[in-house]
Amino acid sequence: MYRRSVFSTVALVAFALVMLPVSSHAQNAQQRPPAAEKPAAPAAPPKSMKEAIVGSWSLLIDDAVKPDGTHAPNFGPNPEGIAMFGPDGHFAVAITRAGRPKFASNSRATGTADENKAVVTGSNAFFGSYTLNEADKTLTLRVEGSTYPNLEGTVQKRTITSLTAGDELTWTNPANKGEVAWKWLK
Repeated sequence: MYRRSVFSTVALVAFALVMLPVSSHAQNAQQRPPAAEKPAAPAAPPKSMKEAIVGSWSLLIDDAVKPDGTHAPNFGPNPEGIAMFGPDGHFAVAITRAGRPKFASNSRATGTADENKAVVTGSNAFFGSYTLNEADKTLTLRVEGSTYPNLEGTVQKRTITSLTAGDELTWTNPANKGEVAWKWLK
């Protein structure tokens, strides 16, 4: 028993001695003056709107703006959506109301009238090509396909009110005074 106790004590002291130089080295390293910092590289010029819009965006709001300036959500309080703008001039947008009820039949082909109505009023998706006019800050969407057939073949104009590369995109719809805001997906 005495030998085991002596051995444990010797092992503990040996471990402490081995670790001692490491911890004193770490203390010395912390006391050294900081190395001279390299000068910061010059800031890159800001991206053009055409470059800044390229990427994927997550929906923050899709609101109707009333004449008194108040906002009313088009797809409920917590809409979900994505917008994707490619460098080749193509886009896709999909927006849904959060918490839409699932179909009882578990088949989209056999939904009830109420289930189908909830889908139509609670979602919108469309795709096509786009152009961006930086001079007047307009985004022109040429809709090729949509879950709402009346959008197909139309040209939709949006006025960009905010576009920060890698951050946020906001536009208004001059036709109905709506406002849509997106957050860049990293």
